[in-house]
Amino acid sequence: MRITEVRIKLTEETDDRLQAFCSITFDDAFVVRDLKIIEGTNGPFVAMPSRKLTAHCPRCRSKNHLRAVYCNQCGTKQDADRAVKDQDGRAKLYADIAHPINSECREMIQDRVVAAYRQERELSRQPGYVSRYEDDFDVDFTGPDYLASRRDEEQKGAPPLASGDAPEKGPAKRDHTVVEPPSAEPRAPHTPVGKQPGHGKPRRAKGDAGGFGFGILDD
Repeated sequence: MRITEVRIKLTEETDDRLQAFCSITFDDAFVVRDLKIIEGTNGPFVAMPSRKLTAHCPRCRSKNHLRAVYCNQCGTKQDADRAVKDQDGRAKLYADIAHPINSECREMIQDRVVAAYRQERELSRQPGYVSRYEDDFDVDFTGPDYLASRRDEEQKGAPPLASGDAPEKGPAKRDHTVVEPPSAEPRAPHTPVGKQPGHGKPRRAKGDAGGFGFGILDD
């Protein structure tokens, strides 16, 4: 097994320990993304792609991250000591998704990725520098390699591509159409109180010439 390609994406926050993201390709056939290059006390090292560990709420059985104090579903307070401890007594909060299982493979990945990282740092100082690292949102689903792989999957029984899954030319574009809110129903023009029918003349009670109750009742 050989590493045939390494792509580096430098982070913008240079003061952070996280220095870059990385993707590696094995034998021109298999890609692993989201490796992290972290600045340690003895220099940069490679961290494998990982996921957050979760635990079930004892009341509603919903999953919550091990750092959550309360359940995101029912609000029950969670046990602070529910995380598994490692050999050093630290809580294990993450688990590797992909990782080498022997020291030879780990050293091969470490040496190749760190060398590519240092080379990328040198290239980033040149004018017109552009990273070759591709995020998931930058994948062109109309490229010949993708379409060829889809045809192979369809021959093996995978469902065919729907008409809206891939545009005819170029990557998919976001729809920036502005949806206007529904307009309110037209209202009748406002008439001042003093000009409405029935107003303008004082209403007086029968037999009252302006005393108590004047203007309240009228025929």
